[in-house]
Amino acid sequence: MNFKLLSLAVSGILTVGVAASAAAVVTAPLGASEADLTEFNSVHGQGAIAQNVEEQTNIRVYEKASPAVVTVDTDKSNGSGTIISPDGMVLTNAHVVSAGGTVNIILSDGRKLVADVVGFGEEGLDLAVVKIRNQNNLPTIPLAPPGSVKVGQQAFAIGNPFGQFQGTFTVGIVSRIDLQQGLIQTDAAINPGNSGGPLLNSSGELIGVNTSIFTRGRGGGSIGIGFAISADKVPAFLTAVREGRAPRVAQARSPFGNKSPEKVPLNGPAVSGKLTDKSSVLPTDNSFFDLYSFEGKAGQEITIEMKSQEIDAYLILLGPNQREIAQDDDGAGSKDARIRVRLPADGTYTLVANSYEARQSGAYTLELKASAPTEPSRAILEEEGALAAGGPVLPSDNSLYREYTFEGRSGQSVAISLESTDFDPYVAIFGPNGRLVAENDDASDSTKNSFLTVTLPATGRYRVIVNAYDASGRGRYTLTVR
Repeated sequence: MNFKLLSLAVSGILTVGVAASAAAVVTAPLGASEADLTEFNSVHGQGAIAQNVEEQTNIRVYEKASPAVVTVDTDKSNGSGTIISPDGMVLTNAHVVSAGGTVNIILSDGRKLVADVVGFGEEGLDLAVVKIRNQNNLPTIPLAPPGSVKVGQQAFAIGNPFGQFQGTFTVGIVSRIDLQQGLIQTDAAINPGNSGGPLLNSSGELIGVNTSIFTRGRGGGSIGIGFAISADKVPAFLTAVREGRAPRVAQARSPFGNKSPEKVPLNGPAVSGKLTDKSSVLPTDNSFFDLYSFEGKAGQEITIEMKSQEIDAYLILLGPNQREIAQDDDGAGSKDARIRVRLPADGTYTLVANSYEARQSGAYTLELKASAPTEPSRAILEEEGALAAGGPVLPSDNSLYREYTFEGRSGQSVAISLESTDFDPYVAIFGPNGRLVAENDDASDSTKNSFLTVTLPATGRYRVIVNAYDASGRGRYTLTVR
């Protein structure tokens, strides 16, 4: 089964360079003799020279730009940002600082400073500016000339993936330019925590603001399809910020733009629809989609089926907080999709009727069935424990963890909650084959507790990992698997 996620690259939402080339001149040392030149050319063959040129370009871009790349740290998440003025204006994504107010900025030299959120983009533009207090003469990154970006040119990303690796540098190319959406696609690795950081050209100029990735699999890592907001959209936004016209509160934002979903009842008649070139388009893969919404209750078990003889059906279900709950490609057999899940909360759910392939057109039917709300199901696991010094540690980030197992069956729906008042919990579940099935940091924008609903893909023993979001996490927790 394949998965596609509309993943904002914010640290904690998900867990998860590329060779580049450049045109440059390499010369032998001045005053070298013919013998010296022969020796130079024998040691520095064409492959070695090309690699040295690439390395020199990489090093030059990093050394020029990295001092102006910062970490943007909030209570709920962290991302990256670019200093764009010597007095401390930092450009980042709106979704990184959506709560507004004050945030913490960590400079490349490790200094921690306080900044105020001073403006947000309008009409779904995922940009924001924060202003560092009481600073002057900070390093900056200039904007690239408008319209200068070309497909095939080198692209460089700098940021803080997973909130733990500040100053990480990745290299790729501009893979595609979406003029309609104002997005630059790149294969430079962009991961959670890179949100708001710069995408650069080989002159160290800002060509885009990294914002999201397209990925497959519940691990949610980079597969070489990342997106940055074109820097061509930045000047007008900065002017609005400087003139005090930019919103001071984050605007409602959805990966589906301003499209309003069609309301459908649970247990109602099947809905007929058709994806065409008049339909809305997902910017991540250029596939058509229709939006639906329904009212759900905590504990309801729902089954959603999308069937078609003309397209490869794909379903994505979002919860009341617009976070993904489930998605499916071929779960109903053939090319039909099916989602079966127990709803975690009361509220309005959003359903995306989509196609697996880009720009597929065709008719489909959609059917939503639901049971009556029930009391929480029987607990498979109920564990209380503590993360304490001396316990097992994940080598990737030195965070503490504990591991539990349970037997599951294919198609079984389970809900996993991890709660703590002492630290920021992080939970993950691995299947019988050892592969990651799902993971979560924050159940919603209002809590740091973790929650997952998962349809188990196979019968066998599953491992649940109780983890702290970072290496400082210590304290008591409660794990429940139902």
